[in-house]
Amino acid sequence: MRNIKQSEIAERKKTAPERRSIEKLLLPLNKLADQSRHLLSKSFGNFENDGQSYQLPRYVYLGPKGGGDTIRIGIFATLHGDEPVGAVALQRLVWLLEQKRELGKGYALFLYPLCNPTGYEDNTRHKRGGKDLNRDFWKGSTETEIRYLETEIWTHAFHGLIHLQSSQESDGVHGFVNGTVLSEHLLKPALKEAENYLPRTSKTNIEGFPACNGIVYQTVAGALRSVPGLKPAPFELTLQTPGQAPQYLQVEALTAALQTVLLEYRHLLALAQNI
Repeated sequence: MRNIKQSEIAERKKTAPERRSIEKLLLPLNKLADQSRHLLSKSFGNFENDGQSYQLPRYVYLGPKGGGDTIRIGIFATLHGDEPVGAVALQRLVWLLEQKRELGKGYALFLYPLCNPTGYEDNTRHKRGGKDLNRDFWKGSTETEIRYLETEIWTHAFHGLIHLQSSQESDGVHGFVNGTVLSEHLLKPALKEAENYLPRTSKTNIEGFPACNGIVYQTVAGALRSVPGLKPAPFELTLQTPGQAPQYLQVEALTAALQTVLLEYRHLLALAQNI
């Protein structure tokens, strides 16, 4: 009986698809955290799937102190497991922040490079088990990853949320905003900078919603966003690259867009304080 069980296990290992390495994906960020006094690694949210233990990786980058309160921004990536380019862009962003410390002045950046660990391992859009996590926020979800991420969003009361995505169906860079004027003012210059690396889409309809010059003003129900009805509302935007483009160009486009958001938001806050 024992031999039968061993043979069944061996057969399963042969037929099971090879899983991608989470450790390898996070290695550059972990190395930066080991070497930097400004980047902290603080994983959270223990859970199990298919007999294996997981955590959601979280890194906190602390920029030089600014003149006012610290600005808390949450940046989320790889909510769809087959879109890891956002995680690589966060590695690139941190490296640049270390080289140009002034860029992060006044900020505490909460970085979530891998919001869907099992989907990443399996190279699937959905988490292991078939759930699309980017359709389940603020719906009373029982999905462990969603509950942990919602708690993060609620607890830290971010001034802004940014979601990094990559779509195989997209023919160019574009972005989603959740209707606030501030979000629109940040997304426009961000997309302009991203265009230095990849073209902007000219589609007038993206994922079923009207689009204008690469900007969509609606998002699907259950997409990652801040606490509904929160006052004052944080800015919320999604940056999306065309998944068919070379990864290094997608990374550069997202990194350029993120740098622009940091610069523009600090500029807008300074203007508001002087009004």
